[in-house]
Amino acid sequence: MSVASVMVYVDSGQQEAGQVAVAESIARTFGAAILGVSAVAVEPPFVAEGVIIEQTTEEDIKRIKATLSAKEAWFRRVVGLPSDTVEWRWALDDPTGFLVEQARAADLVIMKRRPPTANHSHLLDPAGAMLRMGRPTLTVPERVTELSGDRIVVGWKDTREARLAVRDAMPFLTRASQVTIAEVCASSEQDAALKRVRDVASYLQRHGVQCQHEIRVHTAEPDGGYIVRLASEIGADLIVTGGYGHSRLGEWIFGGMTRGLLQEAKVCLLMSH
Repeated sequence: MSVASVMVYVDSGQQEAGQVAVAESIARTFGAAILGVSAVAVEPPFVAEGVIIEQTTEEDIKRIKATLSAKEAWFRRVVGLPSDTVEWRWALDDPTGFLVEQARAADLVIMKRRPPTANHSHLLDPAGAMLRMGRPTLTVPERVTELSGDRIVVGWKDTREARLAVRDAMPFLTRASQVTIAEVCASSEQDAALKRVRDVASYLQRHGVQCQHEIRVHTAEPDGGYIVRLASEIGADLIVTGGYGHSRLGEWIFGGMTRGLLQEAKVCLLMSH
């Protein structure tokens, strides 16, 4: 298992290196190609009582295209990899929909993290994209520009999504010096939870992963908060977990741990759905 193609979304107005620098370091580590993706939605004409109040002009289109062209040049400078391993894709389209479509070309998709919100056509919705892409998603919080992946926490739950996440994260897990598998369970499930995390640890050890495991009984502390605190205590800069949620009337609804991690984690999150 390896990473051969890394895709990273770049907002047209982005100035800081952020997730692009993380993507570059991952591509360099695995000898992978890197694909930059950006999109700007062209708003339809706004009409009131049969009169066009506002519409996108040809000059507006030219300005947007010039912005995306400049962003490509910026992206290639930040990445600094050989040109034959770097690609840029852009569109005048809904950013979330365009990234979901382009994700077919990548092993891993990297995005800057934003709080889950309703889907607005002029902004990428990272959480919504994660639920639609069918690819592992690495979200990078503000002011993070590197990922060592030397110590990793796996937030385990005995579900399809968590199993996918562990499999998808294998290239990172096999390179880490310490992987901690943690499950939060009810007090009545401690024996079963211990058996589950032991199974996961044994599976990973067969792949050469250096790992340990622990369980924790539910308390007043949110499950996501516990995983974030655990990562901080052991010095991990990557959390791996399943991503849980669904869409209702255009709004993304997330489970407690997923929502908590997206809101609270100060480290990178690798999620699969």
